Amino acid sequence: MTTSVTSHINVNAVNKIFSTADKEVIALRDINLEIPEGQFVCLLGPSGCGKSTLLNAIAGFSLPTSGTIIANGKTVSDPGPDRGMVFQEYALFPWMTVEKNIAFGLEIKGLKQAEIAQRVSNLLQMLGLSEFRQRYPKDLSGGMRQRVAIARVLALDSPIMLMDEPFGALDALTRRNLQDELLRIWADLKKTIIFVTHSIEEAIYLADRIIVMTYRPGTVKKDIVLDLPRLRDPSSAAFNALKRELGQLVMEEQQRHHDDELKLAAID
Repeated sequence: MTTSVTSHINVNAVNKIFSTADKEVIALRDINLEIPEGQFVCLLGPSGCGKSTLLNAIAGFSLPTSGTIIANGKTVSDPGPDRGMVFQEYALFPWMTVEKNIAFGLEIKGLKQAEIAQRVSNLLQMLGLSEFRQRYPKDLSGGMRQRVAIARVLALDSPIMLMDEPFGALDALTRRNLQDELLRIWADLKKTIIFVTHSIEEAIYLADRIIVMTYRPGTVKKDIVLDLPRLRDPSSAAFNALKRELGQLVMEEQQRHHDDELKLAAID
């Protein structure tokens, strides 16, 4: 695949193999994607399809066995500040206040204290955290902790945000509130977002584009560009038609997973 000047991320013929004591597991096979700057992409599929593996490869945490990933015009060889990562488990420093957690990466970069204070203050206000600035993570709800985790990534002004099921452990109301918050931030800041989810409804609600992945080895089963207007109504006919289509695609892979498990059980 030729790198496009308008593409923010290029995944070129990527394969990932994990080796164990007695076998090799092909996690990803021949993944090719071009993601334009500012696009909101959801990776969707059943457990074991390689969504998080692909995200970690783009982040630089786990490099492909073969193939290349290019982000911001540079080959990914390790993690970098141009790719901010938000995890499901928040990954906050429990001994630091909200304010200090958000400021941490900026202090590591060596920014002046005045600039750090201004940037942190802006983010606290943007994410509704101003009154919690002196709280510790243990004193916050799950939704508030995730707001802090998002603010910490935004503080670094990474043009690419990688999000691994960041709302998966939250209750339905908090999850919808944070989805709306994320869409507002994305519209304002024009970040490129790659978002891993198991939820079909979440993918439709958030994404410009949904990449449906197959069960192991993970490949691109279908690449769908959404033309639904925002904000999206989950009760609309168009939303539910797409939900049925995606449900069928994912269930096919779930069934393939189930069939493979039955075959292995028969062999044992």
